[in-house]
Amino acid sequence: MRARVGDEILVHGRIVGSGEQRGEIIEVRGDDGQPPYLVRFSDGHEGLVVPGSDCEILTQHA
Repeated sequence: MRARVGDEILVHGRIVGSGEQRGEIIEVRGDDGQPPYLVRFSDGHEGLVVPGSDCEILTQHA
């Protein structure tokens, strides 16, 4: 998985009925776009994310 600053990450809920979380990647800490990513989520909190199979990267770049 590769991402750039400004891309969005979508974390799908793992439990039925739990919502998805969406955030903006504000820092890429791995080499060549690799995780971990510092993410600012839509509720304002920030966290370090190592995406799993329940995540999607929504690229903002062509």
